[in-house]
Formats: sequence, C-alpha cells, structure tokens
Amino acid sequence: MAQFMKRGFSTSAALAKAQLVKTPIQVHGVEGRYAAALYSAGHKQNKLDQISSDLNNVRAVYKDNKKFQEFVLDPTLKALKKKTAIEAVSNKLGLSKETGNFLGLLAENGRLNKLESVVSSFESIMRAHRGELFVQVTSAEELGSSTQKALSDALSKIGKSGQKLTVTYAVKPSIIGGLVVTIGDKYVDLSIASRVKKYKDALATAI
Repeated sequence: MAQFMKRGFSTSAALAKAQLVKTPIQVHGVEGRYAAALYSAGHKQNKLDQISSDLNNVRAVYKDNKKFQEFVLDPTLKALKKKTAIEAVSNKLGLSKETGNFLGLLAENGRLNKLESVVSSFESIMRAHRGELFVQVTSAEELGSSTQKALSDALSKIGKSGQKLTVTYAVKPSIIGGLVVTIGDKYVDLSIASRVKKYKDALATAI
C-alpha cells in the first residue's frame, strides 16, 4: 500500500494514472487527496472497515494524549524520525499493516501534521460509502429540543430513500445568529455574520 500511495502522490499525472477507486463523495485539498487514495487502496483490499476503525483509534489518542498531538504537529522533527516514531506508535496500538503504512507515508512526506483533517476526510468518505448522510447544524447559541426536533424533521426529507441521516449540533458564537448547515461535502451559510460581511463588502464597493 505504501508503494502504491507513494507512486500516486509523486505527481498529479501519476495520481491520475493510478486508477483510483472513485470516492462516493468529492473531497478537497491535500487531506482529501490522501483520504481518497487510502479509500481506494482499502477498497481494493477489502480493508475499509478495519482502516476506519484504526483511524478512529488514532484520532482518539490524538485528542486525549497531548504528547502525541505535539509530536504530530512538531515541524522541527525530521521526516525519517517521525516515520520511525509513528510506526512504533502504530505497532503499540495494534493497527493494521495498511493503516500503519499509510501513517508512515504521511510522516515520510511531511504531511503528518494533517493527520486530523485526513481522518475527517476519510470519515466523510466512509459515511457516504455506508449510505449515511451526515448533517451538522451550527448555531450561535445552543438550540432548544423543540427547535432541534423541527430541524431534524425538515432535514430528514432531503435524504434519499433508505439513507441513514445523522444530525449533530454545534455552537459557534462568532456566527452571531442564524445557522450554518453542513450537508455531506456541501454547506449552506444562513448566519448573520455572513450577511454582515456581504453588507460590508457591498458598502466598500459602493464607496
């Protein structure tokens, strides 16, 4: 897998020739490219569930262990040293060979600092792969249970037949008011902060 991934990320042309399995949703950025290549390799080897479980374990350690987080984000460590260390961590956590090789590749390519975003991108791909629709509703203040129920009922109508809908709620005071709704890889910005910015931009253009 590591050799496949290495070849795949050497150039854009090489990536195009790698005959990757198409992801069920579009993912973006460097983290999206790595997540898509991991999905392709895991799909071909029938290891997707194992890889997904491994990455969830890695993310839990990343969130709970400050030393591990500092190691992942440390820009001063040389790639080879990071690769050796992450391989040791993978063995200690009992991760599959595929996941361990992938983490080693991230370290070797100087991309281990993108670990959290790569895992998030892979998780989004896997949700779509399983036929799930993930929706996150962000508000400036915590929404009441009746409002959450009304939103969940409305959102349930946007999914396809048989598609599992998962709705989560987050609070972000900086949006001031209104909602930001993320649906899969798309989002709708209905926040007051967004409207204020549009008004400011319009005024700046008019003056």
